[in-house]
Parts: sequence; C-alpha cells; structure tokens
Amino acid sequence: MTRSLVLGGKGFIGSHLVDALLGRGDQVICFDRPHVSPLAPTSAAPRDRLEVIEGDLLCEADIAEAVQGCDACFHLVSTTLPKSSNSDPVFDVESNLIGTLRLLQHAVAAGVRKIVFISSGGTVYGPVEELPIPETHATNPICSYGITKLAIEKYLNLFHRLHGLDYCILRVANPFGERQRVDAAQGAIAVFLGKALRHEPIEIWGDGSVVRDYIHVDDVVSALLAAQTYRGDDKVFNIGSGCGLSVSEVLAAIEDAIGSPIQRRYVEQRCFDVPANVLCIEKAIRRLGWSPKVPFHEGLRRYVRWLRDQMPAVSARRAA
Repeated sequence: MTRSLVLGGKGFIGSHLVDALLGRGDQVICFDRPHVSPLAPTSAAPRDRLEVIEGDLLCEADIAEAVQGCDACFHLVSTTLPKSSNSDPVFDVESNLIGTLRLLQHAVAAGVRKIVFISSGGTVYGPVEELPIPETHATNPICSYGITKLAIEKYLNLFHRLHGLDYCILRVANPFGERQRVDAAQGAIAVFLGKALRHEPIEIWGDGSVVRDYIHVDDVVSALLAAQTYRGDDKVFNIGSGCGLSVSEVLAAIEDAIGSPIQRRYVEQRCFDVPANVLCIEKAIRRLGWSPKVPFHEGLRRYVRWLRDQMPAVSARRAA
C-alpha cells in the first residue's frame, strides 16, 4: 500500500486528490493549516487509511512529522497569488521557497521516494514567444509568484542530483471546477461564476481579449496520479486543455450555462497579464499517457450545478 502525503489536502485541488488517492487504495496523510475546514467530505474510504495532520509548511517539526513513512508527497501549497506576490516578494520567498527547501531536506531524511509539485503554467513562462507554449519555452516570469515557482523547480532538480530524490513537476494552466471557492481572490472562472450567480457586475481587466487555458479539476487530479507513477526521465510537464478561450468567450459560456445575462464592467489592463497563455500538452500525452477528458462547457455545467446546490447552505451560514 502506497503512503501518500498531500500538502494542502483540504483545498480545492487537494481535496479532490485525497479522494482519488483513497479510491486508488492508498494510505493518505492530508496536511493543511490549522482551522482550515475541508471543502467537502472525503470519500467513504475506511477511516484507517486517512490521517489528517494540521500544521504549517514553515514549521520544521510539523513537516518532519508529516513526511515520516511516506512514499510520495504531493506539494500543492502556496501562500501567495500571482496578482499580489509582487507587493511583498520577501514574504513570497520566505513562506514558499524556504518552506519547500525544508520540506525537501526532511523528505530526503525520511526516505520519501518522490515529490510531485504543482508549478504554474500561467506564470513561469512570462511573455509568450510561441503558442501553444512548450516546456522548452524561455522562462522569464514577470511576477514573484512565477519566479518562486521556478526556483522551487530548480531546487527539486538539485535535490534529485544530490540525493536521488525523484520528482515530477506539473505546470498547470487555470484549474476550475467543483469545490473551488467563489469568494476567493484566485480563479477567474470561480470569481466570474460567483458574481454572475449573485447578479453582481463582473470586473474585466482590459477589453476581454486576454486568452487563457482552462482545465477541469478532474483532469488535474488524473495528471497528478499519472505523475506519481511515472518512471521516465522527463521531469516537467505542461498540464492544460490544449486550447485557449478569451475572457469574452468565457463570459458568453457562463451566460449560456446559467441561462441569464451577466453585467460587465471594463477596467484598465493589469501590468502582469500577458495577452495569451495556452500550453502545449503533447509531451504529457506522449510520456505520461495522460490527456484531458472533460470539455470546457461540460466542466462549466458541472461546476454551475454544484454551486447552485451549495449556495443555499452558504447563504444560511452567512445569515447565522
């Protein structure tokens, strides 16, 4: 039985991954910050195969405890966002890069066999020179978030060379789907849907022509599972849908999914937004044996149904 540690296991992607690992038969350690409520109940797997640990990535004692006896570690934790990371790059480095270095040191000491790390397909490349973007594209991030992600990638390679710690990096596009919080500051689909369902105007930076690659959370999780079992020499993979949608196209799809028009408010373009970002996923298809299965419009409809089921409960909690 594989013993898998999920850092950020109560979060959006992490909670789906915990369920998938339990469904696969793994022993799972779900690690997250204290007082973070799970986004959804975990699957009905036997309780003796799920352990929940509350801790902090920056606390060496917490991390040392979490990695003990683990075969694989999925690193899904980030304390910053692309749009806010430039305001305090020191915090970004201290909380993400330094914390990850301590994790790698303890993983080596504990005999962890593999680290699977979610990097950022949307920020590590920076200004785009070719579309779709291959893994060999230049990496010139224009926000601290992307620089830190890239630095973690480099340290994973260093620890592999120095200590034999195996790893796999997934440069994920823009994930969306069930359990993603609509009141958070990250995730365009979630923010747009939340405002649309509350009949609030949606703020658009620029003219709506910015193009991004959106991928459903189920496809992200299947890529994480494929990365954990992959034994080849390639270490970095783009994970996306393989096609792009403009903000205007996304808003039109949301109107279709919810069956009503939405209000738009256009504001000045943000300085760190590149005009287009679409990932080439051919290497993941060839090497990982993975490909996206959930079309955008189907994933959007699933997410809308889930949100509508959740919104009465959310409203009741706010009223209380």
